[in-house]
Parts: sequence; C-alpha cells; structure tokens
Amino acid sequence: MPEDVIAVLDFGGQYSHLITRRVRECEVYSELVPFTIGAEELQGRNAKGVVLSGGPASVYDSNAPKCDLGIFEIGVPVLGICYGLQLMVHMLGGRVKATNRHEYGRTQLRIRDKTDLFEGLDTQLVSWMSHGDYAEELPAGFDVIADSDNCPTAAIRDAKRKLYGVQFHPEVSHTEHGKEIVKNFVSLTGCRHNWTPQSIIQSAVSEIRAKVGRENVLCAVSGGVDSTTTAVLAHKAVGDQLVCIFVNHGLLRKNEEKIVLKTLVDDFKLNLHYVDASTRFLNKLNGIRDPEEKRKIIGEEFIRVFDEESAKLGTFPWLAQGTLYPDVIESAGTAGPASRIKSHHNVGAIPNWSRFKLIEPLRFLYKDEVRRIAKELGLPEVIVNGHPFPGPGLAVRIIGEVTEEKLRICRDAGAIVENILVEKDLYNKVWQAFAIVGDDLAVGVHGDHRQLGRMLTVRIVTSSDGMTADWARIPEDVLEEVSSRITGEVHGVSWVAYAITSKPPSTIEPC
Repeated sequence: MPEDVIAVLDFGGQYSHLITRRVRECEVYSELVPFTIGAEELQGRNAKGVVLSGGPASVYDSNAPKCDLGIFEIGVPVLGICYGLQLMVHMLGGRVKATNRHEYGRTQLRIRDKTDLFEGLDTQLVSWMSHGDYAEELPAGFDVIADSDNCPTAAIRDAKRKLYGVQFHPEVSHTEHGKEIVKNFVSLTGCRHNWTPQSIIQSAVSEIRAKVGRENVLCAVSGGVDSTTTAVLAHKAVGDQLVCIFVNHGLLRKNEEKIVLKTLVDDFKLNLHYVDASTRFLNKLNGIRDPEEKRKIIGEEFIRVFDEESAKLGTFPWLAQGTLYPDVIESAGTAGPASRIKSHHNVGAIPNWSRFKLIEPLRFLYKDEVRRIAKELGLPEVIVNGHPFPGPGLAVRIIGEVTEEKLRICRDAGAIVENILVEKDLYNKVWQAFAIVGDDLAVGVHGDHRQLGRMLTVRIVTSSDGMTADWARIPEDVLEEVSSRITGEVHGVSWVAYAITSKPPSTIEPC
C-alpha cells in the first residue's frame, strides 16, 4: 500500500464507504477504519489526514460512538462530515442541539469563505443534507465558513489546528462540486498522488511474491473481471507456480464456459484446469429455498472442489480469490458498526477444515478500480467492462429452489436482455442487467391457447461501484422488445415485469 493514507473513521453512516472512494478518486489511498482506532495507531499507519464519517446516532445519546480525543491533536487535517462535525464540536467543548426543523435532501448552501475547503467554488451551491442536530455553539478557535437557511453552522473551520466540519455530504453525487470539496481537503493533507493503477499493480505483485515465496498458488477463475484480474496479477508475481481452476457449477450464464476457456487458455495462456461439477452442485441445492443457505452451500462446495482437484494437481498451500471491498463490506468484514447485508461465497467462507491460505489482491478495491487495473494489464474489453456476475451464479437470480426449468429460463432470458442492450448500444451504459425467476405463475396466451407460465422479472441498474444503484430508465420500445422476445422465445414464460426499486432499499441481486 502507498505510504500516505487518509483514514476514514466509520461511525455507521450509509455513505462511509463512499467517502473512501471519493478520496481514492483523487489518486490518494484511503481506508475505512473503526471509530475506536487510537491516535497513536493512526500515526503508526502514517495517516496524513482523517475523516470522521456520518452516522445515525446523536452525540448527546448516552451510548453515542466517540473517537479518541487525541486525533484532534496529532497535527493532521481532520474533516468531520455530518455526525462527524457534531462529534468534533461536542468533544472540543462546543454544543450540539436538536434543530426545530430537520434538513433532509437538497439544500442551498451559502459559502462565506472561498479558501481551504471551498477554494475555486461559487458562493452558492446545492448540498445534500441529512441531519436533525446542528452545532449551536462552536468550540474556541472555530469560525463558520458556510451556512444554510436552517443550519447557521453548515461548514466550520479551525484553521490553526486544521480541523474542518461540514453538515452536508460532499461525497454524494447530489452535492454540487462535492468531488472538488473532497479534493480540496485531500490537498490540505499534502498526500502524494500515488494511488494509480500502475502503483496498485506493482504493490499487488510484490505482496503476492513476498507472501508466496516458492510455494504454489491455486486460483479460482470464472471469466469475470475480478477473478481474471486476480489470476493475471498472480501469474505476474509467481509465473508457473500458479494453476487456475475453472469450476462449472451449472449456474453459469449462457455459453459462459466456452467463452472462459477460450479467453483464459487461448488468449492468456494460463495453466487452466477445467472441472464440470454442475451435477454435484445442483444435487447439493436440491430442495434448498433460503437464499442465504444457498450461498453458503455453494461457497463451501467450491472449497471442497478446490481441495479435491488441487490434490490431483500437486501441493497448493495458497488460494487466490477475487474478493472486492464491497463484498467485504456487505458481509460486515470491516470493524465498523455495520450490519451484515448478505454473506458472499468468497468472504469468510473458508471452513476450518480447509488447508488453504488466502491471497486476495483486490480485497480493498472497488469494482471501478479493478476495471482500471484490468485495462492497464491489457485484458480485453469483454472482460474489462463485462457486467458483474455473482460467484454463486444464477442461484442468486432464482428465487426459491434451483431447478433445471428455472435455470433454463433464467439463462435464456438473461442472454436476451444482454444481447438487446448490446444491439441498442446500452450495455456499457448500465451497471448490470439480468433476469430473475421465481415460483409465481400467471396465465398467458400463446397462439390460441391459454398457458400457465412463469412470471419473470428483468433487472437493469446503473451504478458507479455497486454500493448504491438506481434502476435504469431504459426506453420503452427497448423494454417492449425485451418482453416480446422473452415471451416469444423462452418456453414457459407468460409475463415479464421490470424492477424499479433502487439500492437502497433493495439490493441489486434479488437473493
């Protein structure tokens, strides 16, 4: 990792991880850390700046989370966002009060001082507020640098101690010039801009090489950008010590196994061992309806297959996986006060009986960062910009029990959705597009006959990192073509619906 770090203290806010991404977009490494971290440890990590995230608590609650008071005295710039501002004020001797009129959503911000955080910006901008408390009385040394109609202390500063606070959220896209505000704070830290694809590749290769030494590495590959990038990085690090295993679990997209074999073997010359374990996985899933149980079964069966197959190929102490930061976050793999949304097959899924040690070079990367690295490594466009596909495959797009009929419908309908988006030049403009099938039935008319068939849902979303997502506003004529082709070409489907719920409150995948 780079020497310069900006630490984001996680107080449980819904945008905590988005702050980390915004800092990284400035080519500076940022890491989310628990709010309980001490000032000495931050100094030991060479933190050149600290951000206090937002959070759901009120600072005057008896159990409100608080950071180490020494963080404000170590001499590096500190930025408090929303709850972070209130906590800074409260801990340094000011007073926080519940406002009579809460501010939620877009709010006009008036900037009083166009230096430091607001350098180069207009005197007014639209900000995204989400608070019921505000700083009524500032600690000694602070002054107000921005306000709004309902918040006289919308942005504050202690220039001498390099302490800053904003009551709004600059990290979200709804705040005008939010990225510039984050960039201005990053500039105040003096961090070197060395969080680039080239530096990440160099660091990952060096770390893998140092960990592995002369031992052999097994890498799980699926053909997606995450696992392929992991495999290429591992190959750059250890060469012939790497063997890749591609497991066909019977839950792949249409023709995916053929594409994977051509890409990895013919194009990249990786040492690939192909295993068709589809019958084995489907038997394990027989009768299983709970989505969390399905994920866990698939995850554990993956490890069993790796154990068995690697024993045939040689000795492999190491297993390389394409785990991403959002996977870790949603599985509550961070130390902050986050709740688990769902488990991921490649996060914390290594059972006690497995002998593998893990290599996860992408563990602290977001999807967009992985894509940039993949492009730098020279991976083809079909992999670099391919839509994310979950490790458990179509099992998470099938609601209820996984059956051969549901798999066929989900696979064929999903291929139609993707192909139409490619034809209409929309594929690279959305984050993910697929079909969902469950047990709901509806009457349709095929020819002159009534037919009871499946109700299928099409899901297409836009996103930048998978942490949040919005449903894609696809033109009606395109959706009409999707529906017409699915009901006409996929046997057993009577109705097609379009999902229009964003993340949050939903997740992107249904299970």
